Amino acid sequence: MPSFDIVSKIDLQTLDNALNTVKKEITTRFDFKDSHVDIDLNKKDLVLNLAVETDMKLTQVVDVLISRTMRQGLDAAIYDLSKEPYQSGKVVKKEVPVRNGIKQEDAKKIVKMIKDSGLKVQVAIMDDIVRVTGKKIDDLQEVIQKCKEANLGIPLQYVNMKS
Repeated sequence: MPSFDIVSKIDLQTLDNALNTVKKEITTRFDFKDSHVDIDLNKKDLVLNLAVETDMKLTQVVDVLISRTMRQGLDAAIYDLSKEPYQSGKVVKKEVPVRNGIKQEDAKKIVKMIKDSGLKVQVAIMDDIVRVTGKKIDDLQEVIQKCKEANLGIPLQYVNMKS
């Protein structure tokens, strides 16, 4: 039976390359001259730590981060920008978690959406992977299209297609 997996994984090397280009651009920009900007990725916890002098510069750093990430081929939704920045001494800090893997509640939303579509496919949650199995490849391609149209707020990839 044909099947495929829905995953939400990021390539750590591509993310690291995007962060390096962000750091390089920030150091060459005139508006960041002689200002403290610290961009650090905790690879173990997948948390990006930003530290800048003002809120305005923080928003500019986030804009550059998103644009460079998209140029590297990563989805901008990998960053969870919902946390508020906080003042720490003379700098403004912000922790930005990087989404990697599908959380259980997101997987349940995906399964519910696929089952509500009425397609003749079976859906199973396996840790941080959602496996979709069906008799026809056309049904599986329709599931992929429905997932792309649905705005779930997480970057999805469709891998391991077997026929």
